[in-house]
Amino acid sequence: MTTILRTYETSINERYIEVATKALKDGQLIVYPTDTLYAIGCDALNARAIERICHLKNINPQKVNLSIICNDISQAAEYVKIDNRAYRILKSCLPGPYTFILPAATTLPRIFKGRKVVGVRIPNNDIARCLAHALGNPLLSASALSETDVDFMHEIVNPEMIARRYESEASFIIDGGEGRTVSSTVVDLTDSSNPVIVREGAGNFEAFLSADINDISVIFFD
Repeated sequence: MTTILRTYETSINERYIEVATKALKDGQLIVYPTDTLYAIGCDALNARAIERICHLKNINPQKVNLSIICNDISQAAEYVKIDNRAYRILKSCLPGPYTFILPAATTLPRIFKGRKVVGVRIPNNDIARCLAHALGNPLLSASALSETDVDFMHEIVNPEMIARRYESEASFIIDGGEGRTVSSTVVDLTDSSNPVIVREGAGNFEAFLSADINDISVIFFD
């Protein structure tokens, strides 16, 4: 059964962060808030835990880009390759509701092998970043629920309803209050000279303009 740990960004319960971090280090799954949807995650360096999430979310890691939650750009740089231009974009936009697709480094577990890229999130949510900081490395992250998973949108934002969905899979859910219903904006930065917006979401395009990026391609999906 999933245990609910209730805390808020304005007053984070450090004990709950310790409890959740220990669970992650033990290979368990947790649900936690981000600046967009609630996420289900595990230690990104624990291959067996990653396999559990992939099975749970019906993800083929050889075909779908996996995403990691990092505390800051310095932590991200240990697991992805960031050139100077990409760094300027990340610095301008993060923390924020973006997933940046970047070339993968060789420091990720075997389950990432064969994948040339990985999605990086540094959310504007202190709880999520505290988890990555306390863990000492990124969390593998997937949306806990999306609009295709539920009958009613309020299920996506309600931590207690999310906990019921994952009561046999997640050890803990960190209840940081009502979540949001919009996913992150996904940006392909594998060629930092030509960023491509793969999916429009919660991120604001004006952040790119402040990074002095002139040529941004946009792919629109139906």
